[in-house]
Amino acid sequence: MSEGARRASVDDLAAITTVLETVVPEVAEQRGGATFLVAEGAALQPLAEALDDPDSVVLVGTYDDVVLGVATMRFVERADGRTAGKIERLVVDADARASGIGEAMMNELLEACEARGCAEIESVALPGDRHTKNFFESFGLKARMLTVARSLSDRSAKSLSDPSTEGPASR
Repeated sequence: MSEGARRASVDDLAAITTVLETVVPEVAEQRGGATFLVAEGAALQPLAEALDDPDSVVLVGTYDDVVLGVATMRFVERADGRTAGKIERLVVDADARASGIGEAMMNELLEACEARGCAEIESVALPGDRHTKNFFESFGLKARMLTVARSLSDRSAKSLSDPSTEGPASR
């Protein structure tokens, strides 16, 4: 019995879809998850298209050749001309976590970045998701930016002029 990672093919799309369908409800329940799925999810490149895109990497994570994980990454050019590997998805079925599948996929993504001459690799971890943050930190990734937001569509939200909503920047 062994874990591994390999480039995905069209034949893997059904298994990939199954893995993603099991993980999406879990992500939606996390703090910031619903917003991430709406904002970032809509921007994700369709998997079938990504398979043929030279600027994308689509991997499956396997255990005994059964697909239990998926990782997607896109190579993007930064404003300074350097290339970065932007991990869009790196998920493992909940029942297969801590089996080495995520690590195998991350190692493949790092190798793809090195082969492409990337200056960096990046991903996203939801607020409070220590497991994901710790996973990425174990590969040398560090948090470098936080995004803060407040919904303005909630009528019950406190007024922007309410002094109790003022933060340190407004004092």
